[in-house]
Amino acid sequence: MTCRIGVQTAELFLKLSLGATAGLESFSASDLFTAGSGHWSAGPTVTWRIFDFSRIRTQIKVANAQQEQVLATYEKAVLTSFQDVENALAAYANEQTRYKALNDSVIANRRALEIANELYSTGNGDFLSVLDSERSLFSADDQLVDSQRAMTENLVTLYKALGGGWETQAPDRLTMAR
Repeated sequence: MTCRIGVQTAELFLKLSLGATAGLESFSASDLFTAGSGHWSAGPTVTWRIFDFSRIRTQIKVANAQQEQVLATYEKAVLTSFQDVENALAAYANEQTRYKALNDSVIANRRALEIANELYSTGNGDFLSVLDSERSLFSADDQLVDSQRAMTENLVTLYKALGGGWETQAPDRLTMAR
């Protein structure tokens, strides 16, 4: 886009060109190839669009506006990309926090089930408490699996927002031999 500005600005200046022509000219076909029938001319040509200055300046302003529009579009794309990365990072971090809390809940529910089973086996508790503890553990396990899935999806979203395409490379033989 900026090259258009330069092209339009160049129209404000003089243009100098050198040219030459040569040919044959005769009133009759029999005299066409005689020594006097040849002609040639050479010289410079100067052009300057002095009367088009206002139109040229308008074209320069249009080219500047187009360049600014392209720049604004580019800046918007960059800012949108940064926003996508920031959102993906926040979602991934929040899900990691949730996953840790759910994992702690699963550990606590396992311990509660163990205690309910011990109480039931010794006759100090009822089987309903064991079933209730199992239900709580299974529910916490389901939520933990859902959180793990969401965390994986958020990580994929983060990779996509960062441009993706990262691949692990196999180490070459020289580094493995060391």
